[in-house]
Amino acid sequence: MADLAFIFMLTRHDRTVPDAAGHVATALAAGIRHIGFKDVGLPLPALRELGHMIKAGGAVSYLEVVSLDRDSEIMSVRAAIDLGVDHLLGGTHVDDVLPLLRGTGIRYYPFPGQIAGHPSVLNGSIEEIVGSARSIAGREGVDGLDLLAYRSGVDVPALMTAVCAATDKPVIVAGSIDRPEQIEAVRQAGAAGFTIGTSALEGRFPARGTGLEAQLAAIAACL
Repeated sequence: MADLAFIFMLTRHDRTVPDAAGHVATALAAGIRHIGFKDVGLPLPALRELGHMIKAGGAVSYLEVVSLDRDSEIMSVRAAIDLGVDHLLGGTHVDDVLPLLRGTGIRYYPFPGQIAGHPSVLNGSIEEIVGSARSIAGREGVDGLDLLAYRSGVDVPALMTAVCAATDKPVIVAGSIDRPEQIEAVRQAGAAGFTIGTSALEGRFPARGTGLEAQLAAIAACL
């Protein structure tokens, strides 16, 4: 992801939406080539169908883990392997996940920092989050980081810049992005990409209309 990547998430408030399959078709028709979903909201067979649709459309697939307890996260990782997604985002149990992903070809971007709640929030100071990011990114088998920057209580541009500077691995900024200025801040910080789900599906991103096609076009125009 040399250029800033927009990853469209088929999710609202950290849950995959019931009508996600229809949104995949809209996104593919709009030229979106990075599409993901969460590990909660739909049963595994429905997630499998989403994965098939995304890949059949020539797009890159992402599954983001938002389950916080170890057993649920392990189940989600096994599901990601079964689904054959290209990227696994999120999760916090790195020591448990790395052995499972070895040899699968799935690129792994866990959360740095202390994650709590659902929808997930990022706790801690900039220094604490950067320390966590540096430690996690230094692990063999970790391909990048999934940073909940706009779910934190700190100076977000400063946080993103510090985390991106702490590692040469790509950083994806996830969660609560709903306007062009935030995307520009992500770019200026040196991140590799960002996710948007809720704001596009709820028609909240500034655009010529509230429909998904207009929302995706407006977001893509910020790249």
